[in-house]
Amino acid sequence: MSVTTRILTGDALTAALDDVARLRIAVFRDWPYLYDGDLEYERNYLTAYQSPGAVVVVAEGEGRIVGASTGAPMTDHADDFAAAFADRPEPLSQIFYCAESVLLPDWRGHGLGHAFFDARENHARALGLRYAAFCSVIRPADHPDRPADYRPLDGFWRKRGYEPLPGVIATFSWKDRGQPAQTAKQLQFWMREL
Repeated sequence: MSVTTRILTGDALTAALDDVARLRIAVFRDWPYLYDGDLEYERNYLTAYQSPGAVVVVAEGEGRIVGASTGAPMTDHADDFAAAFADRPEPLSQIFYCAESVLLPDWRGHGLGHAFFDARENHARALGLRYAAFCSVIRPADHPDRPADYRPLDGFWRKRGYEPLPGVIATFSWKDRGQPAQTAKQLQFWMREL
């Protein structure tokens, strides 16, 4: 399968927002997110990635977007994450937040995860930032919806130089599929020096 990645900005980014929104809904529906998303929320969320300093990287195959990865300076997300980083020595102004990478299952295993991280880390370096961070959802190991063949990405992240930050936990709410209302979830931050 032939696939290419490119960074979107300006009109190209705006034109792709609905495709990226649908991709997030599809991929995050699966474990460990179990997200029951809607297009309106996603459209609003993704407009944040039109701000200066933000980046959206897409993977395209067979004439369509099959994966996407977003990121922005942590200061763009200070309202959401300042409390989690309150006891850390690194200033938020020096951290780039790698928000998410989503990729359709048929396109996994072709190095796109590395391409997504490479593009975001290079973007962060170009902005003069010193650290890159992301967060992963925390779910219990015995959760009834956890697939028997699930393989955590911890090894992949560690090979890229990321480590979990002890006690640096964010809390977000979303509606799990099959549930009537949103519930709070904890997310563990991981970080590396660039």
